[in-house]
Amino acid sequence: MSEVNDAVNKTNEVVIYADGACKGNPGPGGWGAWIQYDEHEKELFGGAPLTTNNRMELTAVIKAIEALKRPCKIKVYTDSVYVQKGISEWIIGWKARNWRTADKKPVKNDDLWRELDELVQQHQIQWLWVKGHAGDIGNERADMLANKGVEQLLNAPSLFID
Repeated sequence: MSEVNDAVNKTNEVVIYADGACKGNPGPGGWGAWIQYDEHEKELFGGAPLTTNNRMELTAVIKAIEALKRPCKIKVYTDSVYVQKGISEWIIGWKARNWRTADKKPVKNDDLWRELDELVQQHQIQWLWVKGHAGDIGNERADMLANKGVEQLLNAPSLFID
């Protein structure tokens, strides 16, 4: 944690740790994000009843960036290669091919990728991959928040009569 705090205090960067979780894939899912700036921090989480892990990973990053009130210099930590490589490498080709993959198939989750692409234009972002479930404090906290999103969803009273 001191490494994260030192990085934030020395560079005035926002640090975001984002993660997604899914109980079944597809299944009920959750997303979580831990945001730090100077001595401030914010926790965000939520869920979706029928989703995929990749959608939750993307949603966590989107919700975290949406929470920022002005353009920022940001370090985003994710344990998702899909998110990290998708936004920093693959998206260039997808956009050039009108949201198609190299083998001409539609890009999965293009609604979220388009939303993220629009959001990132407002900021200077460094995308960093971190190994999941390996003791990284920020990643563990984001994972806990993502699972809290799933739990909140699963424990919500049903809107339907059984």
